[in-house]
Amino acid sequence: MRLPTKFIERSVPMYKDYNMNQLVLPLNLEIKLQKNDIAFHINHLVESIPSEAFEPFLRNTGRPAYHPRMMLKIILCAYSQSVFSGRKIEGLLKDSIRMMWLAQGNEPSYRTINRFRVHPDVKELIRQCFIQFRSQLVQEKLIDQEAIFIDGTKIEANANKFTFVWKKSIEKYHHNLIEKSNQLYDELLEKEIIPEIERESAEELSVEEMTRIVETVEEVIEDYDEKIETSPDVEERKALRRERKFPKQAHKQLIDFIHRKQKYQRDFEIFGTRNSYSKTDPDATFMRMKDDYMKNGQLKPGYNVQLATEGQYVLAYSLFPNPTDTRTLIPFLDEIEQHYFELPKYIVADAGYGSQQNYDDILTNREREPLITYNMYLKEQEKKYEQDEFNTKNWKYDEETDTYTCPNQQKLVYKYHTVRTDNYGYEREFKVYECENCSGCPLRSLCTKAKEGNNRKLMVNEKWEQQKEYVRTKLSDEKTGSIYRRRKIDVEPVFGFLKANLRFNRFSVRGKSKVENEMGIALMAVNLRKYTAIR
Repeated sequence: MRLPTKFIERSVPMYKDYNMNQLVLPLNLEIKLQKNDIAFHINHLVESIPSEAFEPFLRNTGRPAYHPRMMLKIILCAYSQSVFSGRKIEGLLKDSIRMMWLAQGNEPSYRTINRFRVHPDVKELIRQCFIQFRSQLVQEKLIDQEAIFIDGTKIEANANKFTFVWKKSIEKYHHNLIEKSNQLYDELLEKEIIPEIERESAEELSVEEMTRIVETVEEVIEDYDEKIETSPDVEERKALRRERKFPKQAHKQLIDFIHRKQKYQRDFEIFGTRNSYSKTDPDATFMRMKDDYMKNGQLKPGYNVQLATEGQYVLAYSLFPNPTDTRTLIPFLDEIEQHYFELPKYIVADAGYGSQQNYDDILTNREREPLITYNMYLKEQEKKYEQDEFNTKNWKYDEETDTYTCPNQQKLVYKYHTVRTDNYGYEREFKVYECENCSGCPLRSLCTKAKEGNNRKLMVNEKWEQQKEYVRTKLSDEKTGSIYRRRKIDVEPVFGFLKANLRFNRFSVRGKSKVENEMGIALMAVNLRKYTAIR
């Protein structure tokens, strides 16, 4: 039976040619990439790095290494795709067209990838990436170099959140150790087991001094052992054993004291100026993170990442162990000037960076203009603050007599100057004013907490007041005020790009030097993604 023509036409398979057994020549992978693919921008950026930066990687012995340009390209590309695992990067080299094109057929193992990205010399390559990228932005007029916007964020370290060591606890344990060791030393002297030694400090025994005491006690114990072995009298041996008991206990305690003291000394070296560290990653400090969903002030080990941005591009970065931003501004600006670029005219930051020391450094030492608010800036704009008669900022000041007038119309006259030094050695000068007579004042309870018989005192930091007035003037100006208002739309989105878009919320390496490398790679990946998106 013959089938109808119509049926035959419909039964013909409508597929493109597909044959797994046919010989296929390798294609140029570049033609498979889109015209504006991020791989092209990565390639251009890394190729612009001067050859001198790669000289530390040169060697004349051993197996030829993978080219550092290629390694940097594939790692940057992987991070731009939110792939941070060495094993997954190795997998992309076999699956991803852009990764295969950047690697040009090379397939380094995950071990090679992990070793490269934490190598100390890679830090200079990352720095060169930021320098070359900024130069490219300037050439394309994507940034105007008028201001930099500074802010910080905290990123969790690759460490166990329960392996914390607190400085206050170590200080308490160390103090108890000093007391116990001194007490034991006095007992040994009292019982004439050891002679009095020449001590470096009367307050505590050093490790070397305790080691000498241990050696002396060991000699005493050996002497007792010899007497016990040679004594034929049972009662005498029993008496000698009783006498030996305390030196043996003291010897055991001293050994324990030495180990503990050495441990505490190592702890204090790790602490530095910090108040905590993690046993898993000693360079990480316990900080309060913004992702604390339980709202119970949970602390996690992390790093304080400081960024300098313009046009929503990261131009420089640095990591700090201290959780507050105030103490990071000066060292961060130093690092920018030394390793990245010359500071622009305006330095813009939020109130977390507002301090007398920071203002003084930017205005005097660097001769730049700080557009940085201070803690009370917004509150001073409130009507309630301006109408509060007990607020010393609202008290009437007479320049001729150098006096203030309190709400009870009493004069506060100038008494003396005083200088206060903070924990970091910065000095602040204050003028101290004192009320003529506060006795019997009906407003005393609302005005002062001074004890009865003492008058109300007022401390005025003239330099700080001048700096605050300078900031208020700058922020009220149309031009500088508009620059400051750009801060929220310039630096804040970068954190969103990093944590939400790139999904970089936790480091995968440990140690500050390794973390700095990974942070730089991640931030450059953010820059490249944004740059690719606007092309």
